[in-house]
Amino acid sequence: MNAQAGPRNSLTDVTGLLVGQHHALDPDATLGSGAAAGCTVVRAPGGATAAVDVRGGGPGTRETDLLDPGNTVRQVNSILLTGGSAYGLAAADGVMRWLEEHHEGVPMDPADPSRVVPIVPAAVIFDLPVGDWGIRPTADFGFLAAEAAAVDFERGSVGAGVGARAGSIKGGVGTASVVLGAGPGAGVTVSALIVANPVGSVFDPRTGLPWGVGTDGPEHFGLHPAAPDQLAAANALPVKGTVLNTTIGVVATDAPLDPAGCQRMAATAHDGLARAIRPAHSPLDGDTLFALATGTARTTALPMPAAFPSDLLVLDAVCTAAAVCVERAIVDAILCARSVAGIPAYSDLFPR
Repeated sequence: MNAQAGPRNSLTDVTGLLVGQHHALDPDATLGSGAAAGCTVVRAPGGATAAVDVRGGGPGTRETDLLDPGNTVRQVNSILLTGGSAYGLAAADGVMRWLEEHHEGVPMDPADPSRVVPIVPAAVIFDLPVGDWGIRPTADFGFLAAEAAAVDFERGSVGAGVGARAGSIKGGVGTASVVLGAGPGAGVTVSALIVANPVGSVFDPRTGLPWGVGTDGPEHFGLHPAAPDQLAAANALPVKGTVLNTTIGVVATDAPLDPAGCQRMAATAHDGLARAIRPAHSPLDGDTLFALATGTARTTALPMPAAFPSDLLVLDAVCTAAAVCVERAIVDAILCARSVAGIPAYSDLFPR
């Protein structure tokens, strides 16, 4: 792939997208006590074309049917990624409240711009055993995350990643981006933001390297194979003791994709998830990826047979990049995560 990382190596390298997060985290939280709950909001001021691809066997979602390319509404105002399992979907009410107060949504009355219906699809991870079961994101969490949305944001054990566990180690929020080089889609930006909380493993038990370094190589991330004693300690960790998990996220581009193109981008982005997590898309996960296209980049349609869409080669380049961004974002989430509730972080096991 002819591409380089964007200036922030972040989802917000796609112009027009903002990310906000809010969480409650007690420093002495344990598995069963204290606060360890949060959510992450991707805002698209003015709206963005969107789609979704759900691959896991146990998803928790809201407004995903709306994103079918055959349905009427073609844009969203925000995407919510949240902890708290199905309870955490309540945070979407707060995101809607913030958007309504700022007159962002589908306009319903030409004479009154305050009458809008914000479109906020959402997905959850199952993290209830981390911290107190009864402390999970509420509508106020969603409102505050939307309020905090900006170009720069934290990664690791923050927002929706506070209670995330990636197999036997700490999960979290990660992000990555690429800017396409010469060829179809030259100058187009593609990016991803992932909340890594899978039941599957995120590192190779033979080397200690994250599975997600396979495409770029460990040197790209400043990593090297682990020492034997480090490997032994990591491989001795107990497996994740829960039947519900899930990795969720958003892939985005500034290419002018239609809903069908966004859906293809979301589907292909799951390839990156499968490269970085083993196994992925299990019956114990609710793996869900949203796709957004802001359409702010200019692309040149190349001559194609009439049976094909004119942007086919651009879409192919974007889809390839989306999978790489997801792969890198999962590695980023693992490397940036810090221990919460006694769950060891990758950086604890394999210090760089």
